Amino acid sequence: MAMTRIRVGLLSGAACLVGTLPEPKIADRQTGQVATDRETGVTLVQLTMMLMEGGRAEVMRVTLPETGLPAGLGLGSVVRPVELFAIPWARIQNDQLQEGVAYRAAGLELVKAPAAQPAEAAQSAPAAAPAAAQPKSAPAAAEGQQKKSAS
Repeated sequence: MAMTRIRVGLLSGAACLVGTLPEPKIADRQTGQVATDRETGVTLVQLTMMLMEGGRAEVMRVTLPETGLPAGLGLGSVVRPVELFAIPWARIQNDQLQEGVAYRAAGLELVKAPAAQPAEAAQSAPAAAPAAAQPKSAPAAAEGQQKKSAS
């Protein structure tokens, strides 16, 4: 039976964050055999990504060849999947229908994070305090406390 593979197109504003580090995909849980690509024989790995697009976020478990991992990949890395496909699947196990979507990519590209917007930069970085709000020296602070106590 042929598998249906649907190419997944991402909008230009889409961002994918790495949520888990890659780990080998297991083909047989009883023996611990690691899955390999049928055509190339390369070890397959899986990782979890958060796809953020159009005000929504989706968690995706993606399988890809180990050779498709970029150097410097880490938790929270912003990546772009290369040749991402969705593969719908279904099976009956113990008289119960199980179904889902598997995701497969040829690789990942690290994406340079966009520069912070001016409003974001102002919120994330503490602003320089005006001269009047600068901390006082220890004697001046103590003098200020004495004046408050006396009032």
